[in-house]
Amino acid sequence: MIDLIVLAGGRGVRLGGRDKAALVVGGRTLLERVLDAAPGLGGTAVVVGATSEPVPAGTLSTVEDPPDGGPVAGIEAGLNALDLEPGATRAPWVAVVAVDQPRAAAALAQLREHVDLVPGQVDALAHLHPEGAVQWLLGIYRRDRLRWALHSLPRTRDIAVRHLVADLRWLLIATDGEDLGDVDTPADLAHWQHRTP
Repeated sequence: MIDLIVLAGGRGVRLGGRDKAALVVGGRTLLERVLDAAPGLGGTAVVVGATSEPVPAGTLSTVEDPPDGGPVAGIEAGLNALDLEPGATRAPWVAVVAVDQPRAAAALAQLREHVDLVPGQVDALAHLHPEGAVQWLLGIYRRDRLRWALHSLPRTRDIAVRHLVADLRWLLIATDGEDLGDVDTPADLAHWQHRTP
């Protein structure tokens, strides 16, 4: 089983302050599209951040305290919510994904195929974009190592994700990049709306 943390906070500044989780691509909101990953992962899902979109039954919801602390604070809030859920089984792996990635569910499914084969010294898996970028916010992490990385930081609010992941041991999966990409600008949104049925 793999739990799922969906980072749905952020102010969407380059989108005029729009709620990214509520943006529609291919007739469905980005939150709906990302949560498509949950059944295939088999664990508990939590949505982190104040969003206007309803969170489905069976999915947890939380907000970092105080809000707008950035993605690392969101990851910590999500992990805390998962750990405190009464009766929930703590999956050994946790997927972390930003809500603004229209094809995140497909990308996570590709990573899921590798989890059972990962050697013990690997802490996390992510896609390696053809242009060389690593998708930290579309990754699967060993739960205990993610918690260790969070505890290793001087703070989690307003800190770059690269500081969280710097000392983790990664398995990077090469990809053609078709399922990678996010929505930061109106042009990004138009691009994904055009290419997604």
